[in-house]
Amino acid sequence: MPKTTEVIDRRRAPGRAAWLLGPAMVAGVAYLDPGNVASNMTAGASFGYLLVWVVVLGNVMAWLIQYLSAKLGIVTGESLPQILGRRLRGRGARRAYWLQAELVAMATDVAEVIGGAVALHLLFGIPLVWGGAITGVVSMLLLLVQSRRGARAFETVLIGLLLIISIGFTFGLFFAPPDASGVVAGLMPRFEGTNSVLLAASILGATIMPHAIYAHSALSRDRFAPDAPTEAAGLEDARGISTRRLLRATRWDVTIALAVAGTVNLAILLLAAANLAGVEGTDSLEGAYAALRDGLGPLVATMFAVGLLASGLASTSVGAYAGAEIMHGLLRVRVPLLARRLVTLVPALAILAVGVDPTLALVLSQVVLSFGIPFALVPLVALTSRRDLLGDYRNRAITTVAGIVAAVFLIALNAVLLWLVLTGG
Repeated sequence: MPKTTEVIDRRRAPGRAAWLLGPAMVAGVAYLDPGNVASNMTAGASFGYLLVWVVVLGNVMAWLIQYLSAKLGIVTGESLPQILGRRLRGRGARRAYWLQAELVAMATDVAEVIGGAVALHLLFGIPLVWGGAITGVVSMLLLLVQSRRGARAFETVLIGLLLIISIGFTFGLFFAPPDASGVVAGLMPRFEGTNSVLLAASILGATIMPHAIYAHSALSRDRFAPDAPTEAAGLEDARGISTRRLLRATRWDVTIALAVAGTVNLAILLLAAANLAGVEGTDSLEGAYAALRDGLGPLVATMFAVGLLASGLASTSVGAYAGAEIMHGLLRVRVPLLARRLVTLVPALAILAVGVDPTLALVLSQVVLSFGIPFALVPLVALTSRRDLLGDYRNRAITTVAGIVAAVFLIALNAVLLWLVLTGG
């Protein structure tokens, strides 16, 4: 990933705290990708309000995880893949770690490209394969904005798309609000069979996305860190603003981004629970679109499809950004933008070409993401707790404990899911 570090103007940054916001909003786009839409729509249509608690819990854990990722990039001036690439001594270890991360990136692109393709099909009747290709090309153009105009311009474009996503997916709730008692009941943690566990893992995989962890550290590095990695004590002079102030702004950035993402994800599930539960065919995005059109009118359905399109375009750009950073950090190679885009775009187009059900592919891709979480989360918690790496900005004991609890919970959920699927329980 090209270095696009922006040096903060000493005269304006201290007086304009809002200028420090942005990286988390870009990372937050990953929390609103088409995989989220498919998982949350399927959960609401299949189980009503049952899995509301999973969305809320995932968002709380995501706040901590994204803040730690951003802190790592700000304090060290390096991304998580870069640091792992340095610390994994053997070439075989680096390649093995890169392989699992690359598979996660491919699963991410499957969700995002398919989502964009489905949206283009719903809105304009474009065949899915061509819609996927268009989504990939647009994502490449967005990446060119990042590489040529810098991190701030990239953030501006994606925040605009985030606004469209938020409006598109929450629009229907103004016409058909959810049942308040059902929402409250859904806050009680529980499952109802293997399928609900599968969907819970899918929701968590879509909420706490491994590539968002990798990307956020790189986004913060590109925006705030000096041109070369340095010790924490030297960052203040290099940037003209204190690291502590940056971290304080980052907490606000993550809070705002996750509040938006969490609200929209919850709105998607509630829209399905209130309007699609028990309706035939709503286990697919096309069926959900048709049900929304028939039940709430063409305007609501069109807004939903527009939100889905913006989601696919924005999130596939963030996914490609993360994939390039993963390859650069772990393999220590840089590849042309077109080649890097094709690495994860081709599998998604192949799935569309062979006729795999798009919604099923979206949900299963989120399960793959869920299994990739420990490989990103465990090193993140371990590295951010090290004094020799972060100095005085290392995690407090309670933060490390919270990170460990989140990691253990996610790993345990994946283990239960695997057991249930293999045993048919």
